[in-house]
Amino acid sequence: MQKTKLNIAETLNNSILWRLLRENLKSQRVPYIIAILAMVFVAATTAAIAFIMRDVVDSLFEADNASQVLSVSIAVFVIFLVKGVATYVQVVALTRAGNRIVSLQQIKLYDKLLRQGVSFFNLTESSNLLMRVTQSAQAARQVIETIVTTAVRDTLSLIGLLAVMFYQQPLLSLFTLVIGPLAIWGVRTLLRRVREIADMEMQSLGGIMQVIQETSGGIRVIKSFGLEKRMADRMYESVKSVEKRRNKLARLQAATSPLMDVLAGFAIASVIGLSAANIFGSGKSTPGELMSFVTALMMAYEPAKRLSRVRVKLEIGLRRVKMLFNLLDQPETLAEGKDPQALPSGPREIKFEDVTFGYRTIEPILKDFSLTFDAGKTTALVGLSGGGKSTILNLALRLYDPQSGVVAIDGQDVKHASFASLRANMSFVGQETFLFSASIADNIRLGREGASRQDVIEAAKAANAYDFITDLEDGFDTLVGENGAFLSGGQKQRLAIARALLRDSPILLLDEPTSALDSKSEHLVQEALQRLTSGRTTIIVAHRLSTILHADQIVVIEAGQVVEKGNAKELLKNNGPFRALYDHQYANVVHADQL
Repeated sequence: MQKTKLNIAETLNNSILWRLLRENLKSQRVPYIIAILAMVFVAATTAAIAFIMRDVVDSLFEADNASQVLSVSIAVFVIFLVKGVATYVQVVALTRAGNRIVSLQQIKLYDKLLRQGVSFFNLTESSNLLMRVTQSAQAARQVIETIVTTAVRDTLSLIGLLAVMFYQQPLLSLFTLVIGPLAIWGVRTLLRRVREIADMEMQSLGGIMQVIQETSGGIRVIKSFGLEKRMADRMYESVKSVEKRRNKLARLQAATSPLMDVLAGFAIASVIGLSAANIFGSGKSTPGELMSFVTALMMAYEPAKRLSRVRVKLEIGLRRVKMLFNLLDQPETLAEGKDPQALPSGPREIKFEDVTFGYRTIEPILKDFSLTFDAGKTTALVGLSGGGKSTILNLALRLYDPQSGVVAIDGQDVKHASFASLRANMSFVGQETFLFSASIADNIRLGREGASRQDVIEAAKAANAYDFITDLEDGFDTLVGENGAFLSGGQKQRLAIARALLRDSPILLLDEPTSALDSKSEHLVQEALQRLTSGRTTIIVAHRLSTILHADQIVVIEAGQVVEKGNAKELLKNNGPFRALYDHQYANVVHADQL
């Protein structure tokens, strides 16, 4: 049973290895060809060193022959010179090819992530993705380098040294070959444990990355609730787990060295003893021939040891490469249509027709939901949390696809629209504004690539952000820090509005844009929103009714259904859900006759 499992694992790894070589060797064939040619010279000069030891020793016994000593000295120098140059070329070529492979794999992985839908990131931890992009890509390089150096340099070196041994002492060489099968048997025994431990090590590495990311993202919560010891304990456990498994892998890898040391020591000692006893007639050999044979035997020890360890190294690397391919092969959770069409030019009406959608809950969030968002008008979605308001925005953006029904823009199902045209027609401002770790100008310019400095300034003015930006020491060139760490909530929100203004798209989606702001910041943001929404098809989700009292249409959503809709005056005349929300928030502040 154990043998069957081992064979299955070997078959799997062979397919992974073949795919890795097929996809990468071709693209980097030039540097690898150069490296292989250099390795041929390294292997040849390694065998030549052992071979020339015969002439070195024999020339020492004939020191009076000056011309022979000189020629041997020159030959030794040339051999070592060629080997040094070839080794340099080999290292540089392998490094360049390896670095390029890592870059290509990381780009492929990132491109794959960008093509995934939002649901993929909801279900996959970012620490897991980070580990695959870094560790797995490096493993791809290491596996290929191991294969190339083993197949060329070490194998050719060993063949060349064996040829020297057989040329100088054929019978003694046959005796040393008994060692090979013993070494193979010993290494094969180690592989069973290597596979298991390599998988567990990757899981533990993911745990370390997860703790670091949670610490960075949740440092305020950690400090506020005094969770430092709890996080430190989690980190300690993860680090100790990795340390423990790496120590096990080190022991397994290191076990090949003493195994080869013992076997090589036995072989060399036996050869010396047999030569002294003249059992194989070695007494007829010159001192130089015997020295050349022993040198070749001892030099063959290093490539033989590397060859014995290569299976263990490959086993560890292939477990990580498997993770890389698993990510690359995952189906895309939200794929563009086979023949995507650009959205037609028009007024940009958004229509939901009998849409049913749920995330991972048993009951759908929206069920047979239908609603039309008029072109060029502002529609506000209000209601209790969990009713499906933000879900409507997600479906309009096509971050998810409904299980049934149609989301259409100007009559075209968004499933058939190209992602480029869909995104170009939409701007989004959310409750939690995300800013990239760049300058203020760069963050605003994300709204429209290639926008001029003056365009950025005008957008900032329209978003009521210009004054606070110019008060900063570096103005528009101020770095905002990770996710705008150096700015207040209101400042970040106004930058998000400036970004949307610069984009100037016909559809605007707003998700709680003022929920976390103080009254002064809210006033500035509301002024900016009035300029932003003018003439655009706008869907705004809000709990603060002050944000949406002037909307063209207000829709009350409960349990994924439309329960009431109309403008503010109409809805306040009814004793419906909107009036209840209004009375709860503003009965003592704003009166209906003030609208």
